[in-house]
Order: sequence, then C-alpha cells, then structure tokens
Amino acid sequence: MDIETLRTYALQLPGVEETLPFGPDNLVFKVKGKMFLLLPLDTVPVQFNVKCNPDEAIELREQYPHSILPGYHMNKKHWNTVIVDGTLTTQQLLQFIHNSYHLVAGGKK
Repeated sequence: MDIETLRTYALQLPGVEETLPFGPDNLVFKVKGKMFLLLPLDTVPVQFNVKCNPDEAIELREQYPHSILPGYHMNKKHWNTVIVDGTLTTQQLLQFIHNSYHLVAGGKK
C-alpha cells in the first residue's frame, strides 16, 4: 500500500478536503472541517493517523502491537498511528480510514 492509494481512497469519500496545515510534508484530510486522517509524506514505511473509538483503539493496539500504536503527536485516547509494514491487509488499512471518516462525519460505519 502506498501513499497515493491512501490519498485516492480518502479523497473519494463525500465532502473530504485535503489540506496542508502542518507544512508540505503532512497531508491532512478533513470532513466537515474536522481532521480524520493525517498522512505524513516522509515516513518509511508509510504510516498514517486515524481517529478511533477509544475502546477499539486499545484493542487494535493490543492485537497489532508493532503495526498500530498510540497516535503520534495526537490525543492517544482517540487516535492511532497505523504503520503500513505488510502486517495489515489493504482492506484493513482502508477500513481504518473509513471508520475514522464516519466517526468524524457523524455517520454510521
């Protein structure tokens, strides 16, 4: 999974805007003016931050301790950093973005 695939997926969701509020190396995707995905452009391997239900965030960190970490530079109760290292499937990675989008947008998963 590469950055462009993640970016393309996020941009196809309804009402999404792509911004660069933290400088040119971090894409921020928002819905209704609120961030749901932070995608650094300079990390190897690729990683991204997504919002998550607090209980689910902890469960995911326990299930994938090397690939899902507390959100880097984020509220660790509500955000996870997902490392794209081959452990998680493409479907799982996109589902994390989908869930984050719906959590922020206020819709159902």
